Amino acid sequence: MKPLPRIAAIMTRDVVTATPGMDLLRAMHLMAFHGVSGLPVVDADGRLVGMLSQRDCLKGALHAAYHAGPPGRVAEAMHAPVESLPADLDILAAIERFLASRYRRFPVLDGGRIIGIVSRGDVVRALARRESRVST
Repeated sequence: MKPLPRIAAIMTRDVVTATPGMDLLRAMHLMAFHGVSGLPVVDADGRLVGMLSQRDCLKGALHAAYHAGPPGRVAEAMHAPVESLPADLDILAAIERFLASRYRRFPVLDGGRIIGIVSRGDVVRALARRESRVST
């Protein structure tokens, strides 16, 4: 049987990120423009410090509306610590992590720096490609 693909083979390598000091509205624009539902948050050295989801943005916007102020900064809305996956993890182990977690995406790290991001959709697409090759 052929070995299972690793996360490194299916992850998105071109990752859109936010910074802790970024305006939350700017981060929302990035999500909308790039069609993503979450952004890894990295510090000036490129190290992962948090994740910002659409849900986090909505909470920040609601808070701002109640207090009649600006939405604030990413650091105020992001969640941390962040669960991540190693690039050499096989796809079945990744499925287990997705099923055990409420998260829809995991950053992929190497030495604390983000090298990719893998989503549930990436895993489903990889499974579909694998199955279509097996059934033909």
